Amino acid sequence: MKSNQAALDVRDVPSLHKWITLSLQHLFAMFGATILVPFLTGLSPSVALVSSGTGTLAYLLITKGRVPAYLGSSFAFIAPVIAASSASGVPGAMVGSFLAGLVYGIVALLISMFGTDWLMNLLPPVVVGPVIIVIGLGLATTAIDMSMYVPGIDDEVYSATHFSVALVTLAITIIASIFFKGFFSLLPILVGIVGGYSFALIQGIVDTAEIKAEWAAITSADSFTGVLGAIFQKPDFIVPFVDYSPMNVISIEIIFIMVPIALVTIAEHIGDQMVLSKVVGRNFLKEPGLNRSILGDGTATVIASFLGGPPNTTYGENIGVLAITRVFSVFVIGGAAVFAVLFGFIGMSTAVIGSIPSAVMGGVSILLFGIIASSGLRMLIDNQIDLGEKRNLIISSVILVIGIGGAFIQVTDNVQIAGMALSALIGVVLNLILPGKEKAHGNGKMFKETVTGNKKSNDDNAA
Repeated sequence: MKSNQAALDVRDVPSLHKWITLSLQHLFAMFGATILVPFLTGLSPSVALVSSGTGTLAYLLITKGRVPAYLGSSFAFIAPVIAASSASGVPGAMVGSFLAGLVYGIVALLISMFGTDWLMNLLPPVVVGPVIIVIGLGLATTAIDMSMYVPGIDDEVYSATHFSVALVTLAITIIASIFFKGFFSLLPILVGIVGGYSFALIQGIVDTAEIKAEWAAITSADSFTGVLGAIFQKPDFIVPFVDYSPMNVISIEIIFIMVPIALVTIAEHIGDQMVLSKVVGRNFLKEPGLNRSILGDGTATVIASFLGGPPNTTYGENIGVLAITRVFSVFVIGGAAVFAVLFGFIGMSTAVIGSIPSAVMGGVSILLFGIIASSGLRMLIDNQIDLGEKRNLIISSVILVIGIGGAFIQVTDNVQIAGMALSALIGVVLNLILPGKEKAHGNGKMFKETVTGNKKSNDDNAA
């Protein structure tokens, strides 16, 4: 696979000022989704930032610094975390997240032992592509709701002001992506957020109360120690064996609620890795290997469960940033992870970013969430999946309608398999039982290179 033209390649180190700016752009790209998940699930946003950053750094370490992927809060786990928290409190959700992370480790071990054929046959492009489309389109309502409605109100209240802010943000982002030249062409997301924020200030929808409170605490401090205490604040971590005993909250119910979602996020991970490989021009599933990337992803979720944050997953939003900017440096990704950790501890930073109106993040998300769905479509195209084949058409159609339609199976009063999890499971089952399995892989070179390459890579690792 030939390397695509890159402004900065995977191992390139940018100059300091570019490093900071480009890393901040990735921080902003992931921020809206990463913070939205804890808001929706009742977890701490600051802990989500810290767990996202530490999880990403662990991922980069496990993948030997060769995969420029950022990991943030997983939307696939929103409903399961809410259900697990209702059943056994936040500790129950954290135990479930830990178990889901272990599934990644088991899959990574099986790949190291047996190669990737079994996994690729279980989750071929005809299954993974539509599941990723479901993930992207499933987020579409989130982006539109953030854009159109007044936040913080249970009943949806349409706001022309908020929608105008979202559309202006989206327009600035698109203009920056297409028309900006030189270094500024690398910053469309950051430019869009800054421009949208400025317009939101004019429209009077930016809440600066928290910023003023943080600033007042800093300026009123009467010593250097007091200033440091006002600037740095410990997030509300929830640590196992310190704040709770995992054995007191683990249950079959928690396992059924949380663990099956790992199938969705593993499918998402494979799709992200394939898309990322296409964007960067390297086969990351071959080197450093799918086993390492899956292990890194699972490790990030385990770390989050130890801190009290939502489960992590590779972020299509940040892959979208890579595709737009052509900046593939892992050092930029690592810088964003460090910033995320720092911002989780700095009250003023959290206040400033938290003051960004949901409409601004909604405007950017319209583009970024759409890129996720388009990535799933691109996977079908790149692998030349023939939807003229009834088998492929049936599998993809069923996945899309069940996933986007929100179908669910009620297992018990408190346990259900719903949405993305259900669509992925049904897609896997249909692929296994319908005749003509070879048609699920399409005629594209990418899938074949992935399987062959991984076999070789695993053999080399074993040697």
